[in-house]
Amino acid sequence: MEGLESKFDTIYTTNYPKVIRLCLGYSNGDDMLAKDLAQEVFIKVWENLKSFRKESSISTWIYRITVNTCLVSLRNKKTVDVSDHLSYLENTDDSPTETDKELKLKQLYHCINKLNKDGKGIILLELEGLPQKEIAEIMGLSHEAVRVRVHRIKNQLTKCVKL
Repeated sequence: MEGLESKFDTIYTTNYPKVIRLCLGYSNGDDMLAKDLAQEVFIKVWENLKSFRKESSISTWIYRITVNTCLVSLRNKKTVDVSDHLSYLENTDDSPTETDKELKLKQLYHCINKLNKDGKGIILLELEGLPQKEIAEIMGLSHEAVRVRVHRIKNQLTKCVKL
């Protein structure tokens, strides 16, 4: 048991930053929801670590758990609509550069939230810097399909953020 706990600690430390960023993307920037989702992911990792078949890398397996956990959770909960908060951000007295940066980030999350579930998963993994072949494995698609979808999604997001 001691070896398993040590292995889990290493897995957690290595993968938590990636998982939390992916959860933030799925939760439309909601920090509390993202932390809850990340916690749920690592509970599942702990519960299933002994049965990990090593057919892919551990990080690919954890990304798949993260994507599935986020999709199931968000299907059951209505996410907070960022557009409700955009007017609040515009009226804060923070420095203009910080407000602009935060506003653009919220707009990006809002635009990502409009994508279908596969598009959302693909672009969040792409933003995480994963190779497209690994994204294809996680999403259960061909590498070519992911490559084409990434291009289309980036075009959609560019148009959405400019609006």
